[in-house]
Amino acid sequence: MNNTEVIKQSLKKRYAREKRFQLYSRSAVFVGFIFLALLLTDIIIKATPAFSVTEIRLDFQIDRDSLDLPSEGRIDQSMVSAINFGAVIKKSLRNAFPEVTSRKDKKQLYKLVSSGAEFVLLQKLFTNPDLVDQEKLTLWVKADDDVDTYYKLEKRTSRISDRQVELIDQLEAKSRIRTAFNTTLFTASDSREPEQAGIRGALLGSFWTLLVTLLVSLPVGVAAAVYLEEFAPQNKITDFIEININNLAAVPSIVFGLLGLAVFINFFGLPRSAPLVGGLVLSLMTLPTIIISSRAAIKSVPPSIKEAALGVGASHMQVVFHHTLPLAMPGILTGSIIGMAQALGESAPLLMIGMVAFIVDVPGGIFDSATVLPVQIYLWSDSPERAFTALTAATILVLLGFLIVMNAIAIYLRKQFERRW
Repeated sequence: MNNTEVIKQSLKKRYAREKRFQLYSRSAVFVGFIFLALLLTDIIIKATPAFSVTEIRLDFQIDRDSLDLPSEGRIDQSMVSAINFGAVIKKSLRNAFPEVTSRKDKKQLYKLVSSGAEFVLLQKLFTNPDLVDQEKLTLWVKADDDVDTYYKLEKRTSRISDRQVELIDQLEAKSRIRTAFNTTLFTASDSREPEQAGIRGALLGSFWTLLVTLLVSLPVGVAAAVYLEEFAPQNKITDFIEININNLAAVPSIVFGLLGLAVFINFFGLPRSAPLVGGLVLSLMTLPTIIISSRAAIKSVPPSIKEAALGVGASHMQVVFHHTLPLAMPGILTGSIIGMAQALGESAPLLMIGMVAFIVDVPGGIFDSATVLPVQIYLWSDSPERAFTALTAATILVLLGFLIVMNAIAIYLRKQFERRW
């Protein structure tokens, strides 16, 4: 066999290996997309019921006699607050189903409506007490979570009885039951009752926490990167600092939570479960990522630009702030936003500082008790009610949406500030 044939066979084997490698790579990408599609499909299917809610139409007798109000004079808000709205709702249900007479059936009837229905009626009359003189009021109120699950998905649970199914069928025959868009999901905070639970508190808690994280980690991280890359002398101290920064990027996030618990809460006495503490903890976790990405962006600036600036008389400080930083800004912003996106999805360090608490009120600032989206997902995933499964999936979709938006912003900023040389 001559050399030409040997070379041809060698090339043939090499090309065959390259084709096999390309096939394996494409197969790996394809398999990855399949698993991603299956995951997203499963989440979307589970989350879809959370965006709608079952409502029941009730007619209320709100005349003064039935509400034990004075027969004359103007009704004020203090009088409305004293009304037993639970009894009013039960009376409305009995009027809608006069054939229900036994005590056992009445209990089943009362369980059709959410416990939050009385607050809806209270709010309606509290804001407009003049409705009392109209003697009749029709409202759509939320159904109980078990009724909601059954009506939307037609899935029987051990918590819904045959009698309740009959009552639901009667409501449907009378056009007294419907599904509507679940605005409560975006306007309310956490609740023990799934039909009354929402993510507004977690959304604002995430906003305040990320705001503190951004205000602390971005300037500190960029300043540290500029110093280490442009001004710090090369000695054992800076080498030690660089090694520790690289090591901190690989430290488990729960360790930062323990550090925040020991330093910010126990030592400094900052409020527990507050976005201020959560933001400081996430800042510690995000700093290594921002420093490393910022240093890499500063290193990518061609030395010729720095040398040209120095050659025309610019000082080292002017070179850094007038030339190096503006050219490195795309990489710095990209790394910072990716670090913030990573912080948005963290739950372990926030669990350690108490942001796992049950928070009903919407936080109004960085000092108020709050929770965040990942922790809200963790809390709802551990709840036994079936309706919380859909709420958990819906919150995951919202969190994924935030992450996609943040990554899209990073790509946009990189394109906007990117310069070619």
